[in-house]
This record gives sequence, C-alpha cells and structure tokens, in this order.
Amino acid sequence: MIYRLGEFHFPDAVARLYPDTAERPWALEIGFGDGRFWPQYAQTFGAAPNYLGVELSGVSLLKAARRLTQAGLSNAHLTKLPATPLLREVVPAGALSQIIVNFPDPWPKAEHEDHRLLRADFFRLAASRLQVGGAVLLTTDHDEYFDFACHEAEKSGVMRVERAEAPAAAAHTKYALKWQGLGLSAQHARFVATSQPDYPHTDIQPFPQDIADHLEDTRVPHAILERLPATLTFDDLFAHFQRQTQRGTGTEPYTVVLLDAYRSLRRDEFTVLAHVVEGELTQEVLVNVTQREGGTVLVRLGKFGGPIITPAVKAAVGTLTDWLVSQGAKVQHLGY
Repeated sequence: MIYRLGEFHFPDAVARLYPDTAERPWALEIGFGDGRFWPQYAQTFGAAPNYLGVELSGVSLLKAARRLTQAGLSNAHLTKLPATPLLREVVPAGALSQIIVNFPDPWPKAEHEDHRLLRADFFRLAASRLQVGGAVLLTTDHDEYFDFACHEAEKSGVMRVERAEAPAAAAHTKYALKWQGLGLSAQHARFVATSQPDYPHTDIQPFPQDIADHLEDTRVPHAILERLPATLTFDDLFAHFQRQTQRGTGTEPYTVVLLDAYRSLRRDEFTVLAHVVEGELTQEVLVNVTQREGGTVLVRLGKFGGPIITPAVKAAVGTLTDWLVSQGAKVQHLGY
C-alpha cells in the first residue's frame, strides 16, 4: 500500500499500520530504488517482518509497489517522502528492529558532505527509533563513504559498528548489479543501537478530515477578520497581491513563500498557494479566504492534499493574515 504523508499519524503505531501482523518486527528501508531488495530479503525470515519503504522517486515507488504485490507481501507499505522527517515524526520510539540503507548516494565531493544521510545526528535519531540491539544495515560500493559512515556511527555514541557480509538480497539490487558488472565489490556494516537517546517528535498533526467546511475548528490554523479592507475587494485583490516570504527562527527554522492566488468562480472566496519548507520537509498548501454572512472573513488552511499541520504551515496562514492586515483588514480572532 502506498501512503501519502497526510495519511500517517505523528507518531504512528504498528497496530494501526499492520493490524493483522502487529506482533512481528518492523523494518524500514530508506531508498528502496525499484524495490528488488525486500521481496528477496523477506524470504529469509520465517514470517516476513512488517515493512515500510521510503523513496523520493515516484517512478521507483510504482515499480516497487508492483513487486511487493507480486510477492504477496500484504504487510508492506511504501511512501514518497524524505527519510529523516518520516523516521523522526512517523516512527515511534523503540519501534523498529532494523533500518536498511542499500547503496545510498555518497555525495562524494567534500563540499557536499552535509547532504550525506549517515551522519552522527542521523544515527542518534535512528537509535531512538530502534529497539536496543536493533541495527542500521548499510551496504555500499563507495569505500570512502563506508569509512565515513563507520566514523560517524562511532562518533554518535549510541552505535556499535559490526562489519559483516551483506545480505544476499543486497547483491541483486539495481545498483549492486550495475557495480558488479563493472567488476566492483561492496562493503557491509551493521550499526547496532547500544542505547535509546531521547529524540522527541515535533508537535505536528494531520489535517482533521471529519470537519465541515463551514465550521471553524481549533485544530486547523485559521483567523477571523472583521472585514476586508474597504479599498480591497475580491475583484481587485489580485492587483494588490504580492509575493511574501516569512522566515522562522530558533530551533525549528522554516521558510514560507506565498506563490499565487486564485479567485473562486462559485462563491466569494479566493485561495492562495503557499510553499513551506522546514528542514527536509516541503509542503505546498492552500489557504482559503472566504467572505461569510455577516461580513466577517475566514482565513483558513485548506484541506486539499491532506496537509500535515506544522509550524511552517501555521505560519503560512499567519503570513497571509499579516498581509491582509497590512492592507487595512482588522483581526477579530487568531487561531494559529
């Protein structure tokens, strides 16, 4: 099954994601490519562990989904997301038995090292989501990255490095076959979690799907304006609209950019498209501005796409509200 970001809980639970096999171990594969590894690796277990695969390529997602279906692995889910936010926000503490990373992008240039996944902070996050004794399994053909990852794991203070033979299934992945064809070999290590450091989840939540459009809900970022500016109407709003950017500060920096606005043909409403970035997580969300009976105006996060409500998403509603206030609107209530 393919999950969208908004379909997860934060954090989620094994029993909800895998109701029929909740008692089995849970494995996460980061960067599954076209999905060749898991169907073969799962056969080495008496009963296939629960599986969650994360990948950024939509084409790879569809190929892997077909392979899992053909293999009859009903307790295997896939998602198209950056790995770190998924691990940090979706996976509960101590839930995983293993995290699998096969042939990650080595980012070989020195100035690109910050893009590498297997750094000390990632290992601390991984250890917090693994059971004590659970492991990150790395297979790579890049010797320098392998040594780098081993050093970062030891530096994390929460991992023990065990060099070992790679699982046989790792030799049949797309990139393994490519490098074997060039006469190259791969190295493998198990980074075993020796403790569970505290690594809290961010205070985010999925968009509540059970609320009616005409109701305000305190869980959804919104603002109520007493009126729109007298000089600003729905007809001429686009002449006044301007791109705005808001940058967060502190421990959770974010960026909000208001990209475009769209006028509704059916009712007194317009919608603004906002691009929000916080760390590795990027979302594009809609913020609706609706003229209501009695003259008040509701500024509210739209439910399209099932966004998750993060500090940056709340700031998108706030950024648009601030812009309307700067044009002369008056705030009655803020709910973000």
